[in-house]
Amino acid sequence: MRSLFFVLTALAVMGLAFWAYRENYRTQAKIAEIEALQSEIGHLRESLGVLKAEWAYLNRPDRLRELAEINFERLQLLPLTAAQFGTPAQVPYPLPGLPPVTDPVETFGALPQPALAGPDTDEALP
Repeated sequence: MRSLFFVLTALAVMGLAFWAYRENYRTQAKIAEIEALQSEIGHLRESLGVLKAEWAYLNRPDRLRELAEINFERLQLLPLTAAQFGTPAQVPYPLPGLPPVTDPVETFGALPQPALAGPDTDEALP
């Protein structure tokens, strides 16, 4: 009986060792995948920073003003002034209205009527 216990214990230890070995390699694979993703995120953030810098460089007001002056004949762009903007009072808001009732439903008498008599008496309550 003792030898069977030792054999079963040895098999359990080997099974657990095999499981731990597999889990170790799975964990290492996931760690490598996470590191690759973090590296990709770093590269994407770096390229996003470059794109933001390029956008800021291309949208400099003096450059845009010069381009508008060069292409005035074709585009006819003028500088913005305060007179070009309207006020909220000039916006035509739609008038609030109720939608028409197209399919009326009769609800009178649909609810149960409350009892007029008291619980202990046969008389009607006033």
